[in-house]
Order: sequence, then structure tokens, then C-alpha cells
Amino acid sequence: MAATLARDLRTGRSPWMSRPLAAIPSRKLTRDIATDVIVVGAGISGAMVADALTDAGLKVVILDRRGPLMGSTPASTALLQYEIDTPLSELAVRIGLDRAERIWRRSKLALDALRERAAHLGIKADLAVRDTLYLQGDVLDREGLNLEAAARRRAGFEVSVLPPAEVESRYGLARRAAILGHGNLAADPRRLAAGFLRAALERGAGLYTPGELATVETGRDKVVAVTEGGATVTGSYLVFATGYELPKHVPRKNHRIVSTYCIATAPQPKAIPAEMPFVWEASDPYLYLRADQDGRIICGGEDEDFVDEERRDALLVAKTATIQRKLARLMPGIDVAADFAWCGSFGASTTGTPSIGSVPKLPGCYAVLGYGGNGITFSMMAAQMLRGLIAGKGDPDSDLFSFRRAF
Repeated sequence: MAATLARDLRTGRSPWMSRPLAAIPSRKLTRDIATDVIVVGAGISGAMVADALTDAGLKVVILDRRGPLMGSTPASTALLQYEIDTPLSELAVRIGLDRAERIWRRSKLALDALRERAAHLGIKADLAVRDTLYLQGDVLDREGLNLEAAARRRAGFEVSVLPPAEVESRYGLARRAAILGHGNLAADPRRLAAGFLRAALERGAGLYTPGELATVETGRDKVVAVTEGGATVTGSYLVFATGYELPKHVPRKNHRIVSTYCIATAPQPKAIPAEMPFVWEASDPYLYLRADQDGRIICGGEDEDFVDEERRDALLVAKTATIQRKLARLMPGIDVAADFAWCGSFGASTTGTPSIGSVPKLPGCYAVLGYGGNGITFSMMAAQMLRGLIAGKGDPDSDLFSFRRAF
């Protein structure tokens, strides 16, 4: 029996999957091997963690049940933001102002580090800095937006509130007030993950696929990962970076799986503002969109609690039509016909924050649940934190994301 839950993670096709990508070399695991760290998962989280740990001088072996970048990563819309799903003003009420501000600041630091790290490694993944518009909705009305903007300014973020008329004149959007933020990042998620994965492999990391993990055995100062084929990988540490296929050993309190739906329009650069920002709503569920480098609008939302893959997939046609109607109301000047449509299973948490750290009652094991709308930003946060926890002197924010935290 596999050590992580197996899911059919996505259906349909995203624009990233239509673009050629050089094969990433992997091998079958046919013998017992030893390493410093075992990373389970070869998607964006596993790639960033492997890059950080090999950069710290550790030997790393990566196992994946499918193959590199074949899970949820290609289904991401790659709106890489520091703003988390839960408004800062609301999060402060729920967990305390100090904790809420620290979480938001760490998210911004992680996004900045992602951009800087990608530049350092020379990763070409259509990376582009973007502003963000957070639109008035059923979670935050006009007054709520003003309170949220004040909370963000207090925490050190440069934001402003735009009136509905300015939102319409500058961006061609239906009239709604919005918070304007800065410094977020657009990317091709598949190429981004491939760049981090290749960097780790160039430093000597081993990638073994298909590598279905059967059991994890822990002992004094060692972790043994046993594959379905009977081969073992022995290391001092193991990191579960399996995304939305939850490890059976890892606490799931305050986390759940949801289904989300996305479309990409035909290229229409003349109909889109030259500096088109990310757009998302202060609503539940919220619509989110961005432009890509080809002039498409990529738009997603209509989230549903995950039941099973068959029901998720059966809703794709209806959800696509709903997203098109909402997009047409929000951006009346564009053609909303879908060139691409897809859906996938993603994780959500009650606070919009990830869980990162050591797995209770499983010595030497760590896990990354980068759940919420900021999955890739949280992947970089996890890479930084796990480097500190495994190869350094800890991390100053580990208490905020620990599996043992009270919130």
C-alpha cells in the first residue's frame, strides 16, 4: 500500500502543456542506495526543496510515482503572489496581529527570494513582475477594502485603494473599487519547476521515476524509504513534497482538497492593457485572472470541495461556461472563448496558510503542505525553511507554519 494518497490530479490541458520542454533525465530505482535527504515528489515543491538542499551541500535523492512535473504543477495558473487568501485584517483577528503580519511579510520575502533565485540560476520561464488588483467583493466591501489597505500599510506593504472609475479607465474592468499592490510575479510554472529541478540534478541529485513509495521506516538517526519494487533509499532525513496527494503520516487538521477550474482565451494582446495586473476578488469563492506573454487571459475559480475525480471532471464544461460569463462581465472588451480549459485538485487551509516542518511522531521526516492560492510562493518558503531546519540553524518563522501550531 502506497505511503501517500494517489489522485488523478488534473484533467484537460493548460497552455504550458502545449509548449515543448526538454526531457528531464530520470532513472528507475533498481538497487538499494543511501543519501543525506530523500525528497518525495518531483513537482514545483520538490524541485525547489531539492535545489535548496543540494545548494547547502547535501546529497539528495528525489522519488516520484509518475515522473518529473507530471502532477499538479502544469495545472497551476502561476499567479505568484505574496498576498495570501485570507485578508490580513481578517487573519489578525483570527490568530493575532503579530502572527498575521509575520506571515504576510514572510510570504513577500519568499516571493522576492523566488524571483532572485530564478535569476541567479538563469531560469527562463516567462518571468515578469506584475501589479495586483484585489477587487471589492462579498468578503470585503468598500469599507472593508479601506481597512485591509490600512492593515497592509501598517505591516509595511506599499498599496493604494483605487475608486471604481479609475479601475475601469486604467484596466478596462467593470466598475469596482480595488486595492492596488505591487511586486508579484507571473511565470510558466512547468518551465519554472524544470529549472529548479535541473539545478539540483546538476549538483548531483538523483531522480528516480517511477518511484512509488510503499513505506517509511524511521530509526535512530536514519529514515528508510521502501519502494513498491522493494528497493530502499536510506537517508538522515525525508521530505514529503507530494502536494495534494497527502502523505498518510502527516496531520491533516485544517486542510482540505478542493477542485478548481481554469480557462485560457485565444491571444488578443490588443484588447488587453499593456500593464495588465493580476486580478482577484475579495469573494468566496473568488475569480482570479492574469494575462500571459502571448496576450491570453488566464482565468480560474468556481472552486468546489473535492469529492472524487469523476465528479470533478464532469463539471468541467459547465464550470468553463460559468467562468466565461463572469469574465465577460468583468472584462467586457475581450473575447472569452476558451482555447484551453482544465481542472485540477488543489489544497486549501482554513487560514490560507501552509504547513511546513517536522512530521509529529515521525523522526527525521518533514512535510510541505503549501496549500492556498499561493502554492508556488509557499514552495519557495518551504525550500528556505527546510534548508534552515535540516542544514542550518533553524528558521525564525518555523513556529508560524509548524504542524504543532495551535491555529
